[in-house]
Amino acid sequence: MSAPLLDSAKIHSADGPILFAVELSGDVARVTGTHRHARGQIFGAVRGLLSVGTDDSQWVVPAIHAVWLPPNRAHSLRSHGAFAGWSVYVSESACTDLPHEPCTIRTSGLLREAVNRAASWDSKTLDEAQMRLAGVILDEIRSLPREAFGLPMPRDVRVLRIARALADDLADNRRLEEWADWGGVASRTLTRRFIDETGFSFSEWRQRARLMRALEMLASGTAVTTIALDLGYENVSAFIAMFRRTFGVTPTQYLV
Repeated sequence: MSAPLLDSAKIHSADGPILFAVELSGDVARVTGTHRHARGQIFGAVRGLLSVGTDDSQWVVPAIHAVWLPPNRAHSLRSHGAFAGWSVYVSESACTDLPHEPCTIRTSGLLREAVNRAASWDSKTLDEAQMRLAGVILDEIRSLPREAFGLPMPRDVRVLRIARALADDLADNRRLEEWADWGGVASRTLTRRFIDETGFSFSEWRQRARLMRALEMLASGTAVTTIALDLGYENVSAFIAMFRRTFGVTPTQYLV
């Protein structure tokens, strides 16, 4: 289990600045068990795909998106691969006009730059300039568009293990029957559970997970051909066609 990003006294206290920001990077996956804290939290990854769980759902979030969690909402987190990310903890009193339910938002350059600056603050109180920047961060949380590109994770322990293994190596092209054998679950059960618990068939879920990872790689400047091959597509044309069917634009057009 990974250590907390911030001292627990700061996360759980109503005292102190209106927000705390922190950045962290590492060469190993980050895993945080189910927990909750008094402050609201928005977090995202610069590198690494995130699996986020709440009381009633789990989903996968690419690096160009961020997750908002209201105060006192139980949640867990797991990154896939090396992790580099950021987090902002917002005092409960400042969360009244922020989203009341967990949601995924598309990040902006302004939000990322503001968080980067705020992560360097070490004072117990904020001066006028810092308060203005804190206000920018809150405005971005409030106004950035919500995104529905997250991917639900199954709840069944056996199926969740398979989904996590898929997320760790999206180039793995094993068929559903082979994954069922690996996970110790009947093929019919695996098929039914994926549909019932995620809303996607097994193949649809894997395809969507690949597209989520593709968004992350695009954001980091990875070439489209490299993305296609790294994610298990037979050729770049197949990848571009799938991307266009899902998002309505080509990979190169998406980030313009």
